[in-house]
Amino acid sequence: MGSRLHLQLDPRSGVPVYRQMMDQMKYYVVGGTLRPGDQLPSIRELAGALAVNPTTVVKAYTELEREGVIEMRHGKGAFVAARSHGLSISEQESALRRTARQIALEAAQLGVPAPRVVQLVREELSQIATTADSTESEPVKFTVVSGG
Repeated sequence: MGSRLHLQLDPRSGVPVYRQMMDQMKYYVVGGTLRPGDQLPSIRELAGALAVNPTTVVKAYTELEREGVIEMRHGKGAFVAARSHGLSISEQESALRRTARQIALEAAQLGVPAPRVVQLVREELSQIATTADSTESEPVKFTVVSGG
């Protein structure tokens, strides 16, 4: 399965970077973008792509393994666990609501009207769907969107 996965890291958010990585990777797993058996980038590769210290990636991968989301295979790398579990609908909605609230607050602070915010979100969803369709044969890749 090929995918381009976007990790949005914001060092000013108050949430540790490793935790932001974990949360977003879990969302990709429970949402089906990452499937059991998919290989994740190596620690060095992901640290380089995200411009973070490799120990940050090690901590995220270690915690994800402890939670049963991924498996570390000696000499082979990190893979999505065969028994990774999904979020309930209420957990999914809660996670999305937190992000929607952030967007709503930023839009209000910037004075952007609600219809424009909705239009921007729809455009982003459309772009993500188009990107996913065009990268079906590529290996999993992560890109970073800076939080500011």
